[in-house]
Amino acid sequence: MEKITSFTIDHLKLLPGLYVSRKDHAGDSVITTFDIRMTRPNYEPVMNTAEIHTIEHLGATYLRNHPTMKDHVLYFGPMGCRTGFYLLLAGDYESKDIIPLVKGMFTFIRDFEGEVPGAAAKDCGNYLDMNLNMAKYLAKKYVDEVLDHISEERLVYPE
Repeated sequence: MEKITSFTIDHLKLLPGLYVSRKDHAGDSVITTFDIRMTRPNYEPVMNTAEIHTIEHLGATYLRNHPTMKDHVLYFGPMGCRTGFYLLLAGDYESKDIIPLVKGMFTFIRDFEGEVPGAAAKDCGNYLDMNLNMAKYLAKKYVDEVLDHISEERLVYPE
């Protein structure tokens, strides 16, 4: 079997950033998959499930309510390796095109106060596995260390 595209990226060179992972075609439409890499693979500790779950709930809420992008959002969810998230958008985009959207989402998470949307037994299959404080910490770290001064090496996969 052939390696899937995401397994061909050298994860030893991959820095936290915002990358186009792939572009797929569905009929006449382009679907762009983004790799929102929050931690450096194999160098930093991975995120725990509670903060990932909280970021997923808050991020999905933000994206699906975004005034101009909500109709383009197909999916937002965690990577199995727990180093980041995938965002799938309907449309042909580059990483630099969505920096404001992703920065807005992580700023929303960083500043969020109150009950996490969907964090109730009737709304979620594992509602107790949440950590808002750690999600806010990780969102702040990603904004401060990556998004506020993002460089080309954090927008394009390493060779």
